Amino acid sequence: MKSEEKKHGRKVTLDGSERKPILRAKGIGGVDSAEKLDVTIIVRRNPSSAQRSAEELGRVPPKNRTHLSREEFARTQGASQEDLKKISEFAREYGLVVKDSSVPRRSVTLSGNAKQFSEAFGVELQNYEHPTMKGKTFRGRSGPVYIPESLSGIIQAVLGLDNRPQANPRFRQLLPEQISTVSYNPPQVAKLYDYPAELYGQGECLGIIELGGGTSQSDLNAYFQSLGLVPPRIVSISVDGGTNTPTGDPSGPDGEVMLDIEVAGSIANGATIALYFAPNTDMGFVDAVTTAINDSQNKPSVISISWGSAENTWTTQAITALNNGLEDAASMGVTTCVASGDGGSSDGETDGLAHVDFPASSPYVLGCGGTSLPSISSEVVWNDQPQDGATGGGVSDVFPLPSWQSNANVPLSANPGAHIGRGVPDVAGDADPSTGYSIHVDGSKIILGGTSAVAPLWAGLVVLINEKLGHSLGYFNPILYEDKLSSDLHDITRGNNGAYSAGTGWNACTGYGSPDGSKLLNAVFSMLQAS
Repeated sequence: MKSEEKKHGRKVTLDGSERKPILRAKGIGGVDSAEKLDVTIIVRRNPSSAQRSAEELGRVPPKNRTHLSREEFARTQGASQEDLKKISEFAREYGLVVKDSSVPRRSVTLSGNAKQFSEAFGVELQNYEHPTMKGKTFRGRSGPVYIPESLSGIIQAVLGLDNRPQANPRFRQLLPEQISTVSYNPPQVAKLYDYPAELYGQGECLGIIELGGGTSQSDLNAYFQSLGLVPPRIVSISVDGGTNTPTGDPSGPDGEVMLDIEVAGSIANGATIALYFAPNTDMGFVDAVTTAINDSQNKPSVISISWGSAENTWTTQAITALNNGLEDAASMGVTTCVASGDGGSSDGETDGLAHVDFPASSPYVLGCGGTSLPSISSEVVWNDQPQDGATGGGVSDVFPLPSWQSNANVPLSANPGAHIGRGVPDVAGDADPSTGYSIHVDGSKIILGGTSAVAPLWAGLVVLINEKLGHSLGYFNPILYEDKLSSDLHDITRGNNGAYSAGTGWNACTGYGSPDGSKLLNAVFSMLQAS
């Protein structure tokens, strides 16, 4: 140990790595020193490369934009081989094995036992149980991670030491006694929103992030045949050991997986659906997103994410790592659509404050809020609190107000201090379970809602836009806000999500509103084809 310290220098705290215990979690003893685990280390961009930020890209007029190919991105924005080598050398001295090393993802995945990782990063690992976890346990830590001073500035995040559940699916199930006559299949919702019927997403790939659950071909066949459609081509990609594994419980993560596929796959029926399955941890979430973004085989042009949690439940290092990955997506022309949450302006937190959901609060994603849709003319903010949820939305505590949102009249935060921040969401769509989606999952027909449905709803529309354009739309937010596309959406002016109310123009419940699909497509096409 002394020789290791001499070689690497003294240990220092990794900024942003502080972990707090989960409320109501109970420690049940130390982790077995021989327990095997994997840890992902995120490193900086190559310091010798010219930096090209998505923020800069957003200031370029849409018709003049060029996106980096995945190959160009790896060459110009990836990690340096020298930095990756330093991580490998550090790992070997603690007996850790390099399981994977990626230049474009700027990551190194290490494998070893709990004792080796505890010594390498100066942490004490404990096992915990929680009353909401149905007998399951998780490995946790509190306090910061420590790294050699010589690697300070190189290492940006150390993920996976703690494997507590990081995110929740953002769907709500309508109970049998609540079912009314107002429910839709996804093509009916798309028709209400006037999605272009002549486009199918042919030749496109839509990536979907899943942190649990799975799908069966029999369910897919039954559902799409009931719509008169051929099941879309599905590709499952395993990340960090996550697999397409149905649980058999329609109210569990299977409901999320099938809702995502059935909404996106019936709207963009000609597109390939790439499912990235990963464990529900901060490491799994980050690795799934960066794997999808840099997938040079399937090449998704759009990514849909219906998982998230309140900003205050994340470590700063995990938020930074995931947000950097989402910025990478924007640079490569990948549009990311993210559910804004189903817990109203509190995002389900019980501290009496307003919170927004991450990653919906990232400035590099299209945050998707929720409405109630009895009809287009009577569409309002979705708010069935306290029992049945409400659209997430509000003002970020983490991200400042983006330049492209400066004229959207984003309100001050409802929290003490009334700070200025990124406004969430950007757009909206049908999310109320009472006007929800008829879904087939685990052999059952159920009605689901939640903003989990809105992310694939918008992702499907962007796929159709990409098909029409013949290339990817890419970073959509600057176009939406600065090029006056808000007039091509249905303005939602009635309702609230708790602390924030709807009104004319952008609001912190539904953003600029729900889509008018054909109108929006034609406006984007005309803008990007203008000479």
